[in-house]
Amino acid sequence: MSHAVSGLPVGRGLLYLIVAGAAWGTAGAAASLVYRVSDMGPVALSFWRCATGLVLLLGVRWLRPRAGATVREPLGRRALRAGVTGGGLAVFQTAYFAAVQSTGLAVATVVTLGAGPVLIALGARLTLGERLGRGGAAAVVGALAGLAVLVLGGGAATVRLRGVLLALLSAAGYSVMTLLTRRWGRDGGADAAGTSVGAFAVTSLVLLPPAVAEGLLPHTAEPARLLWLLAYVAAVPTALAYGLYFAGAAVVRSATVSVIMLLEPVSASVLAVLLLGEHLTAATVAGTSLMLGSVAGLAVAEARGARALRKEPALV
Repeated sequence: MSHAVSGLPVGRGLLYLIVAGAAWGTAGAAASLVYRVSDMGPVALSFWRCATGLVLLLGVRWLRPRAGATVREPLGRRALRAGVTGGGLAVFQTAYFAAVQSTGLAVATVVTLGAGPVLIALGARLTLGERLGRGGAAAVVGALAGLAVLVLGGGAATVRLRGVLLALLSAAGYSVMTLLTRRWGRDGGADAAGTSVGAFAVTSLVLLPPAVAEGLLPHTAEPARLLWLLAYVAAVPTALAYGLYFAGAAVVRSATVSVIMLLEPVSASVLAVLLLGEHLTAATVAGTSLMLGSVAGLAVAEARGARALRKEPALV
């Protein structure tokens, strides 16, 4: 996490994203357990997640000095990148935790990560010049159909409109963060560790006032368990996962990033059933299948595009 993004091989970037996606899948389950053992709200949880993750990342940077050439960026560009990325991160994770609290872990995660690839594909076409293609258009239609089934076909106890809307807001923040990370990584000169530290610093500052208003220090009858859960959330699905994510997302195409991140809803849904006792209705299963099928369509389109690029002769 301490080297320049521009020198990271694409293969290693894919591995980083796989690990990050699997780690992210445990964040929602940990958040649900935090809600069970305390009265902590989603904004306060997001603040402690980022603030503690920032401390851990700074400790890693201090213990592991950078090797080789360092990345030199103008101060204005570093500030802009940290501000925009941190703002997107604040929206992404706070809205996600609120969606988990409102509509449950499995639905919140599937809607967030299912809508993300669609928004990213559209954004990549408009801002990065990546064509959506027929497969991508089919994925958009399928994802919208999946969302309609989730919202209109689910029972009130399983799918709540407010939670779905919060999950869509989370997906929008995630998409902005992914697209900008890819754009700056493609231009070169971005440092993954610096991006993570800057983003967490900005997010912590943004979240501090609403977290204080919500209640920064929770009440709990199990303080040891709560501290263990908060430490886990800060270390694994935050400091580790986001450091790997920012490194991988800078060198891998945006649509591919969004597809790999679907490891999160898969693992989160399993945890929701096995550990949290959640049950998926027929409508939830149908909507989930439509959304994941849409993402599979994006993956096929992405693979075809990559093969076509490799077959093109190099221009000298």
